[in-house]
Amino acid sequence: MNFLGRSPRLNLMLLGLVAVTFVGLVLLGNWQLRRLEWKLALIERVESRVNAAPVAAPPRAEWPGIDAAGHEYLRVHLRGRFLHEHETLVQALTERGGGYWVLTPLMTPGGETVLINRGFMPAGARAQDGRAHAPPRGEQEVTGLLRMSEPDGIPMRANDPASGRWYSRDVAAIARARGLTDVAPYFVDADATPNPGGLPVGGMTRLNFRNAHLAYALTWYALALLLVAMTVYAVRHERAERRRKTGEQEPLNQA
Repeated sequence: MNFLGRSPRLNLMLLGLVAVTFVGLVLLGNWQLRRLEWKLALIERVESRVNAAPVAAPPRAEWPGIDAAGHEYLRVHLRGRFLHEHETLVQALTERGGGYWVLTPLMTPGGETVLINRGFMPAGARAQDGRAHAPPRGEQEVTGLLRMSEPDGIPMRANDPASGRWYSRDVAAIARARGLTDVAPYFVDADATPNPGGLPVGGMTRLNFRNAHLAYALTWYALALLLVAMTVYAVRHERAERRRKTGEQEPLNQA
């Protein structure tokens, strides 16, 4: 980085670029610290909710106020009748391998419909008529974790309702495709209570949140300091080179 061998205007431009880069790196570090604060709050909130006693799932009157900050991962319970004819299989990749989440509407006694993620089903057990045990009939009680809808899908894979290919648990889209009405804006991940025949397998909600924000913040700050150190070194090196070439002697009291 040659500062002193160029025109003063170019030197100022180079120093300006260094300053902008330094500020940008510091801002990125600050952003990661804010993300760290948010992630720690999320982890604390989730842990407190999943270990709490279950509460009644939010009824229709509360649906407009449902949001992730106030409701996601709440442990809830509800009663109703499964509408197995409207079951939707959403592709999933879990520690058990590839397969599907089994989303089944539950009609409550009050006429509300809540999508229940009954659990994970291996790909080979996809068809209902090929499963070892018939799905539960009559009124059922479900306990699980409230989850928010996933309307954005996953990267490079959009839901295709017409062909029955689902990659995300988009509550509104599934409701439209199945002709369901009065549907809650959330779904519920059922707990690990065994299902007939052992399938689907519930209680598989991912609760481990990767938290590397502090490492990222330290990396950005370290890069900012490295940039400053390199700039100082370059300036001092260029000054020494200029003095060497012009025969100028370094002052004795200069560090």
